[in-house]
Amino acid sequence: MCNFRCRCGELDIVARCGEELAVIEVRSRASQAFGGAAASVDGRKRTRLLRAASRLLQTRPQWAHWRLRFDVVTVEAPGTAQPRIEWIKHAFSADGGAGGI
Repeated sequence: MCNFRCRCGELDIVARCGEELAVIEVRSRASQAFGGAAASVDGRKRTRLLRAASRLLQTRPQWAHWRLRFDVVTVEAPGTAQPRIEWIKHAFSADGGAGGI
């Protein structure tokens, strides 16, 4: 498990899950205003994640044969006694379409 930075952007978490490579974006919001943390992974953000993941695979060709999965972990109301954490697996696909968000 690691993170990855390049000119295209940053991947918060990159982890191997069996034969899949999971790219996990972590988003945090203090409130549900403006749609909350999951809504903040909009088309522009997905495009940046896709570009950064493509660059990652260029720099680590040994990972290129694994299926690529994009997940989002949301943290609502961080710093409170009971923050709400949700893990959205397969949140969107490599073709840029929204899946679970």
